[in-house]
Amino acid sequence: MTGISAALRVEDLVRVPALQLRVLAGEEGLGRPVAWAHVSELEDPTPWLLGSELIMTTGIAIPRTAARQRDYVERLDEAGVAALALSAHLHVPPLRPAFLAAAEQRGVPVLELPLQVPFIAVAQEVAAAVQADARKRLGAQLQIFGALRWLAVEDLTTAELVRRLERLSGYSLFLATPHGGSLLPDVPVPDARHAALLPSSADPPPTVPGGYVLPVPAPGGVAGYLLALERKGAQPAGLAVVQHIATVMALQVTIVRHERETLRRQGAETLAELLRDALDRDTARRHLARAGFAADTSVLIAVLDGADGPLDDAAAVNALDEAAVPYLVLRQHQELYALIPDSPAGLTALAAIPRTRAGVSRPFAPGAPLSVPRREAHLALTRAGASGQSVVVFSDGMTDRWLHEDPSVLRGLMRHVLGAAMRYDTEHEASLVVSTLTWLERDRCTEEAARVLHIHPNTLLYRLRRFAALSGRNLSSTGDLTEVWLALRAARMLGELR
Repeated sequence: MTGISAALRVEDLVRVPALQLRVLAGEEGLGRPVAWAHVSELEDPTPWLLGSELIMTTGIAIPRTAARQRDYVERLDEAGVAALALSAHLHVPPLRPAFLAAAEQRGVPVLELPLQVPFIAVAQEVAAAVQADARKRLGAQLQIFGALRWLAVEDLTTAELVRRLERLSGYSLFLATPHGGSLLPDVPVPDARHAALLPSSADPPPTVPGGYVLPVPAPGGVAGYLLALERKGAQPAGLAVVQHIATVMALQVTIVRHERETLRRQGAETLAELLRDALDRDTARRHLARAGFAADTSVLIAVLDGADGPLDDAAAVNALDEAAVPYLVLRQHQELYALIPDSPAGLTALAAIPRTRAGVSRPFAPGAPLSVPRREAHLALTRAGASGQSVVVFSDGMTDRWLHEDPSVLRGLMRHVLGAAMRYDTEHEASLVVSTLTWLERDRCTEEAARVLHIHPNTLLYRLRRFAALSGRNLSSTGDLTEVWLALRAARMLGELR
């Protein structure tokens, strides 16, 4: 052994006099860690690599053309190779400028090893350093396994557990779902600078610049990814330790998911009772507090359906989980109800659910009866379907709340008030009903409504007079006008008008 530190870097090997290594390119990458030394004469050895290897070659592996040499360097870098060592004066072809430029750009150290220094000498130096480091890493691994005891005995929070693991491993730890959201509460997700290190493929290499990224498995597939980045001034414990941490995180994800599922079932029972108005205000508040709702925060009731097919309940739950807001969810026949806090995060979560429409009530106090908010949510969902919006929040302008819920009653109102005018429109390919609706939606401003309809104001006035005559309603009368407006809203709710 020649004084190499246990945490071996490429620069440590370069400083060993006996090896006589010379840096040809990629000097900025000399701080890369070396986990092993490996001889390869393959043009693409990456399928057999784990990362942080020093690749040694007599030159047979080096392609001859500039383009293939550049691709060779880029493949090694993407696989997390620590450095490339070439044996001088054997089979190394002329190194093209593109090869050296790629190594410089990516910070991949390219080293030249004199012919009189055998590869085994480099391998022995690396093995000696790895052996010394292995003893330290074994101690760290045993302590990582102790994390399972911490969970059982000390009742640590997830944040406390992660802080201990960071101190033991020498890494800063981050967790994220495959979409970059929060995987566990109180565990940070990678910031914008480090988010690019998260994998884009299903089976990524474990090595990334400055650390490792590993999948966190869970029943049904990968729950997310663990990103471990070396902390300045700390001695990183290596890939095996990070793999053990990923296992501990997988266990923690399973525990949290089980707790969430229990809370979801309890929450569904609570929401079912709330929708039946079966809980008094104080009992309802206690149940909501157990589900994480703040006592002084207003809540919203939402009803969801699929925009172009059946609603994916799991996608809705995942979006609410990633938003990290308290919620209650209940599937009731063809409808999915969600109770969420009155906050931008809750509404953003609803909007993030793919291929879904949501109607949302006005805010109301926790524990208040849900009969009116539930009706508002249904009316807002109808508006979402008509407008094509993914989320619509009920507003005071939605007079639909005064209409009956029974479609047969709505149809009777529509036919009684609008029947004659609708038949006229069908028989004469006219637009009396739509023209009247447009006029009322523009607050009876004839010029603006005519502009929207692309007709002359006099033409619109003629249509309004014709509609009034056929419907038997005086559009100057407040009572008649109200009846016409509600009938038009009923027609829209029934899908007769767009």
